[in-house]
Amino acid sequence: MQLFKKILIANRGEVAVRIINACSELGIVSAAIYSDADKNSLHVRSADEAYYIGNSQSSESYLNIEKIIQKAIEINADAIHPGYGFLSENGDFIKNVNEAGIKFIGPSYKSVQIMGNKTSARKLMNNFGIPIVPGTIEPIENYEEAENIAKQIGFPIMIKATAGGGGKGMRKISNLAELKKGIDHSKNESQKAFGNSSVYIEKFIENPKHIEVQILADEFGNYLHLYERECSVQRRHQKLLEEAPSSSINDELRNKVTTIAIAAAKAAEYTNAGTIEFLYDQNKNFYFLEMNTRLQVEHPVTEMITGIDIVKEQIKIANGEKLAIKQTDIKINGHAIECRIYAEDAENNFSPSTGKILHHRLPSGNGIRIDRGIDVLSEISIYYDSMLSKLITWGADRNEAISKMKRALGDYQIAGIKTNLNFFFWVLTNDIFLDSSFDNNFLENQFKNDSLNVNSKNEEISYNEISAILGAYLKFAKNVVSPAKNCINQKNNWIGQLYE
Repeated sequence: MQLFKKILIANRGEVAVRIINACSELGIVSAAIYSDADKNSLHVRSADEAYYIGNSQSSESYLNIEKIIQKAIEINADAIHPGYGFLSENGDFIKNVNEAGIKFIGPSYKSVQIMGNKTSARKLMNNFGIPIVPGTIEPIENYEEAENIAKQIGFPIMIKATAGGGGKGMRKISNLAELKKGIDHSKNESQKAFGNSSVYIEKFIENPKHIEVQILADEFGNYLHLYERECSVQRRHQKLLEEAPSSSINDELRNKVTTIAIAAAKAAEYTNAGTIEFLYDQNKNFYFLEMNTRLQVEHPVTEMITGIDIVKEQIKIANGEKLAIKQTDIKINGHAIECRIYAEDAENNFSPSTGKILHHRLPSGNGIRIDRGIDVLSEISIYYDSMLSKLITWGADRNEAISKMKRALGDYQIAGIKTNLNFFFWVLTNDIFLDSSFDNNFLENQFKNDSLNVNSKNEEISYNEISAILGAYLKFAKNVVSPAKNCINQKNNWIGQLYE
């Protein structure tokens, strides 16, 4: 079967580069889009073609459905890959893409409407007998309703966005006095992030772990799981470090949670790649949390232990191909860990850091992978998520993966902005993390701003090195101009477009 000829990637940063690489390996032309803030970004320079889409504000660029689809039509793209975030779980986007005669690389409109919306997903799971966290199965309509539900299930509770994920639109509420403010905060954040202000209520589960299962499903009724990931190292409900497989569950529990995940995907008549997320409590119960109807940020750890390229499988499934692998073919091989490298100051309450990257040295070696959206001179702006890259290590077992990660973190150098590299040294040397007894509250309970004064091995770049780098940058930067609005054959002609 002939694959797509050209895929437009409706995203930016490291995930856009990840998809571009998959397209290249499959012989598919990759078309990037970019905003004003991203005109010199790595994903723009990496793609075969790149097209200006709008102003730096997401609403004018990466969230602008009309502009993206019109551009896909103009360049004769066969398909659109949404990556994660932005429009990846937006049902209206999927519907409009389909109506334009373009293939959406992801699940069907119907599945996203059901599972991409957290309340309808909870209702469906409840109907199929899959355990859900106590709470509402409809969005809350007003403060009075919210107050009544909170009193019924008891505090603490969680206010959550019905659309999207990544910790956005989520807030813990401990008492009635916090309720109205918490709802307003969640609604506002959800509207800004996903264009949808609806929220719902769940009971707050004390000290749970976050366990999730990667699913692949084709259009012929074949369903696979790629085992589970442990994602319990979180800050403000945002995952920071993920690993696969989970060291917290045994084979019996692994079989239980993967069986539930397959049942959930079948209930939704799901196709393509998706992830079923669970809360795992201290009594070894799994509660359905949500389904992410898209590619996950942390998909590389699953790829590392299974040898399956999830992005390529997404493209092949969307192209109408059957899954070429069977469940019995998929085995867990070793252990993988991912650290999300952010532009933020971990010693100052993880405050964001912006500016230009003046020096960027990557770690290397067997079992080390880096998915990145940055390079030297990359501009870290205020407009988008501050994740710079994902550092992934693989080892024959968990201890080896941790050892490799510590070495890789020590070798990774980024200058010009603050990063959380040193923060991960603290995590990887913490006894609670090492013995796998941590839960979702691990950082809240253990990490303090002065924790990085010890166990920190990522060396600062010296003043002389910074001066030399800055001098080279100033000499170089005056020659840089913006890329053309419609850059064709960019891999071959980029130098000519950068310099006059």
